[in-house]
Amino acid sequence: MAPRPEVTTESPPNLDDTTHSKEIPAAYSTIDLVEKDPADADPWDLPDLKDTGVKWSDLDTTGKIKRVLIGMVKLILLLGLLYLFICSLDILSSAFQLVGGKAAGDIFKDNAVLSNPVAGLVIGVLVTVLVQSSSTSSSIVVSMVSSGLLNVKSAVPIIMGANIGTSVTNTIVAVMQAGDRNEFRRAFAGATVHDFFNWLSVLVLLPLEVASGALYKLTGLIIESFNLESGEDAPDLLNVITDPLTNSIIELDKSVITDIATGNSAAQNKSLIKRWCKKRSNTTFWNETVDSCPAGVVCWQDGNQTMAELNETWTQNLEKCKHIFADSSLPDLAVGLILLALSLLVLCTCLILIVKLLNSMLKGQVAVVIKKVLNTDFPFPFAWVTGYIAILVGAGMTFIVQSSSVFTSAITPLVGIGVISLERAYPLTLGSNIGTTTTAILAAMASPGETLGNSLQIALCHFFFNIMGIMLWYPIPFMRVPIRLARGLGNHTAKYRWFAGLYLILCFLVLPLSVFGLSMAGWQVLVGVGVPVVALVVFVIVINVMQSRCPRFLPGVLRDWEFLPRPLHSMEPWDRVVTSSLTFCCKHCCCCCCCCKCCKCSKCCKKEEEEEDEKITGNCKTVEMYDNPAMSRDDNVTSTHF
Repeated sequence: MAPRPEVTTESPPNLDDTTHSKEIPAAYSTIDLVEKDPADADPWDLPDLKDTGVKWSDLDTTGKIKRVLIGMVKLILLLGLLYLFICSLDILSSAFQLVGGKAAGDIFKDNAVLSNPVAGLVIGVLVTVLVQSSSTSSSIVVSMVSSGLLNVKSAVPIIMGANIGTSVTNTIVAVMQAGDRNEFRRAFAGATVHDFFNWLSVLVLLPLEVASGALYKLTGLIIESFNLESGEDAPDLLNVITDPLTNSIIELDKSVITDIATGNSAAQNKSLIKRWCKKRSNTTFWNETVDSCPAGVVCWQDGNQTMAELNETWTQNLEKCKHIFADSSLPDLAVGLILLALSLLVLCTCLILIVKLLNSMLKGQVAVVIKKVLNTDFPFPFAWVTGYIAILVGAGMTFIVQSSSVFTSAITPLVGIGVISLERAYPLTLGSNIGTTTTAILAAMASPGETLGNSLQIALCHFFFNIMGIMLWYPIPFMRVPIRLARGLGNHTAKYRWFAGLYLILCFLVLPLSVFGLSMAGWQVLVGVGVPVVALVVFVIVINVMQSRCPRFLPGVLRDWEFLPRPLHSMEPWDRVVTSSLTFCCKHCCCCCCCCKCCKCSKCCKKEEEEEDEKITGNCKTVEMYDNPAMSRDDNVTSTHF
């Protein structure tokens, strides 16, 4: 009979103990095959879009015909969804103008604030976010310059702000892909690389412009060196396709915003919703005896009397508009909120369906070809040319669709699903910035002769601002800082997905509104508050860089941020608060409505039950381990003597 094992008081070894993970006996090595997760792949690597269906060569004639027809149907659906996606962006812009268009016009009225370059910058951001169109905000600025209410030099910072504000649309589109963590990581980085490029360009070029007037002087020399003549209007390529649908939903009279900005008090009582689509102005002239000649009126002497040629103009409404809200008595705000909700619903639906369709279509050889065409560089020594060709492609595509928001919003889901890499999306976005300025230049060429110079100078300021930004942040690979910043933000938002909404609110609303409020209080207040804040931000950035690169040069207390309270240097405490709040709301909502067995609640309850099951079984060993006798042992036995 074998002797009984000797039991000691030492703590038994634990299979789950990480301290012994490197010394697992051979008999227990198969446990890792069951319990250990596979190594995490790099989330920034483009995923392989594998073809899980039957190979083309293995299909019979009927199967091949069926696959071709299905592919054609998917392509038609994709084009239809893309059309609705673009139209919903147009309606979204109209909705924002109805909600905040008059407020945007009021913001532009305060010329004293606009003379402050920092205030002008944030006003450009706010107005473009409100109207969701850099073209609209730029046209307001052009109108103010043409009417003499604003000079070109003061308008340059506003144009820079409009360049920042237009990037909010594709960031909103990226948030719609928050369902899948890795897709959201790539999509949000692909969208915010545009934001970082614009913000970094402004941080460098705005102080340079204030100190030297470089853009103002450069564009002034170009305007003076050419004999400019008024040209034709900008080409209307995409609107020819989208206008039939969007104009049947809503049409806006954008001149109302311009009139408010230029000081026309009568425009405050006008509606932005266009009621009459065809009008005719009639003017009647007559001669009348006057005591004194009014200003701007043709007068002459007839004997002892002074005659004047007077006129009266009235507008005759010929044809009423045929859109849905033409006869509506709802105020602009109510119509704007309705369209805002509907356009966001259509936008989200189209985006989800487009992503699913692309995932189903981009498989096998099709995926290989597309990814090679989009992401492969030219062979050495011409690899550097690829990025510049992508910039030209982005500029050309934006010129065709006449909107940088539409183009960048269209490539954002492609970055998310892994068809376009972040490194390739970056030059496409830079080209989009150039493309939207060329449209503005053509539109400025259509201005009347007396305002052509100023209008074109502003458009050229926008163009050269983006050219200088590209020269700063693209040619030298080391200087492609926006890519690194976007990748870091993408990692954070993938881990804490609620941070994406916070980022949108902070960057495009809270920060501009705060600076605008300080500007209203005077430049002394702005400098007194802004300089310490900027100094603190610069200090934190420098310390962070030194902590990662050369910590030996820092004092011991500054080599990490552990001396600060944890919520000040980590998002985990905030994440626990947000997560617990959402869990609390979901749990109590489900508890209240589980009995009704509605779809949403039943899913939530099912998820909650699964989480409870995981908690119960989480600490148990797997079934596979107990099925193998060689893998089980008595945890209380430490040694055996024979």
